[in-house]
Amino acid sequence: MLGILAGGGPLPGQVAQAAREAGRDVFILGFEGFAEPDVIGAFPHRYARLGAAGQILGLLRAHAVRDLVLIGPVRRPSLLDLRPDAEGAKILARIGRAAFAGDDGLLAAIVRVLGEEGFRVLGAHEVMTEAVTGPGLLTRAAPDATALADIGRGIAVLRALGVVDVGQAAVVQQGIVLALEAIEGTDAMLSRAGQLARPGPGGVLVKRVKPGQERRADLPTLGPRSIEAACKAGLRGIAFEAGGTILLERADMIRAADAAGLFLLGIDPNDKEWTP
Repeated sequence: MLGILAGGGPLPGQVAQAAREAGRDVFILGFEGFAEPDVIGAFPHRYARLGAAGQILGLLRAHAVRDLVLIGPVRRPSLLDLRPDAEGAKILARIGRAAFAGDDGLLAAIVRVLGEEGFRVLGAHEVMTEAVTGPGLLTRAAPDATALADIGRGIAVLRALGVVDVGQAAVVQQGIVLALEAIEGTDAMLSRAGQLARPGPGGVLVKRVKPGQERRADLPTLGPRSIEAACKAGLRGIAFEAGGTILLERADMIRAADAAGLFLLGIDPNDKEWTP
């Protein structure tokens, strides 16, 4: 049985559907206040409060879950809002200082603890294998020399920030970093970048996995909404880490990008072309 610990957005349902099409039974544990009924309602599911670790583990074991996927955004609560139960308090103690670290440090600790509890944690990309792609251009439009330079600048900036567990995305225009992704998410960052755009050739959005990131949780994600937001921000294209970025509704994304004249480029940020 594949268990899905579901936050918000459409991804939990898409992972569940991909697993079902591959012949796997699925059980979704939706986090109250985050998981969306319209997304997970078509699959066997239950809801639980984020801090109710005892209930969560009990439900997973009662449904014979062995493999787990953590997917969908969850806003990190304060300890006051979390209200951990007895089992949750024990798990927090096991997570230790990582509970107060960046998102990647926390997620890596959660993956470790789940492994200690007997579950095998999988990345969403291991279930939705068609949602990741290799290096290369996906669209008719292609980056010119200015856009390629902006992509290189974005990769370097994200490499530096990733070391301190901050952000997976940046917007660069003509060598100037217009915006960096923090807790607000990519769409909000793009809205901010659009207000800061300069005259001349538009900028690029660069998304990549943070160096050393736990790839079984919180991989960068792009979808048709990303294309819409990039257009509104006046960007010329999007470069994303090949093999490390989930592309939602890929065919629709490519059609929308082609219609808007944007490029979509899969890159290997460790390729010598992008390393200083």
